[in-house]
Amino acid sequence: MLFNSFEFAIFFVIVFALYWFAFSKKLHLQNGLLLAAGYVFYSWWDWRFLFLLLLSTLIDYFFGLAIHETGSQKKKKLFLWLSVINNLGILGFFKYYNFFSGSAILFFNHFGFHIHPFYLNIVLPLGISFYTFHGMSYVFDIYRGKIKPTRNFIDYSVFVCFFPLLIAGPIERATHLLPQVQKKRIFNYNQASLGMRLILWGLFKKIVIADPLSSVVDHIFKNATSQSGFALCIGAIYFAIQIYCDFSGYTDMTRGIARLLGFELLLNFRFPYFSRDTSFPQ
Repeated sequence: MLFNSFEFAIFFVIVFALYWFAFSKKLHLQNGLLLAAGYVFYSWWDWRFLFLLLLSTLIDYFFGLAIHETGSQKKKKLFLWLSVINNLGILGFFKYYNFFSGSAILFFNHFGFHIHPFYLNIVLPLGISFYTFHGMSYVFDIYRGKIKPTRNFIDYSVFVCFFPLLIAGPIERATHLLPQVQKKRIFNYNQASLGMRLILWGLFKKIVIADPLSSVVDHIFKNATSQSGFALCIGAIYFAIQIYCDFSGYTDMTRGIARLLGFELLLNFRFPYFSRDTSFPQ
């Protein structure tokens, strides 16, 4: 369900109407709706991976509580490492198993050992990197004493499964997003107006600039051997503009959708081609 699809428009209109007209007076109902919306949004791609999302959420929720409640620094560090191992283990298996399997085979073949490859038909779950690192950032913030864990599983799950961020980020810190999940939200016309502008601007970048450039770039690089040097340079420039408008447009739509729901997300995609370093906003 892409942000620029008809299905998402229908989905969001339903969520928006229920969120502000049916559940606006009850914070726990609003958060329950956001969580259900996140699960529906994610299940739209492939419902089987919903169980993986639930597992990842449960792991970090309980490790966050364990780190906070233990008085021993060694146990805190143990729970932190268990969380990291579990998260990176799941992420590595789904994202990199076949890559490392193939690399290991090439390595042993180089020394004369011939190993039969064992590949798995693994489908990469959408957004696995984003919700995995969302959860890990939460556990690290608890370990460093920046936040206290929430005992409300629904609130924590909304932080992990907030559907505007679920598939392609950006990654939000728990110190910034979780307090907004736990705070009563009131509809603000100015905030909603700015949100609509962001959505329209993001759609413009995606549909009017990025998508048309994509077909041009694909044509140039698929026929690279028959292209002139000038055409290849133009292709490289077009590609830089395409990926910027694609990611920037998606980020604008994400921030706009969040604003329509009463959330303010961090701006972490500001002129990346002019960035002097790799630092992120705090």
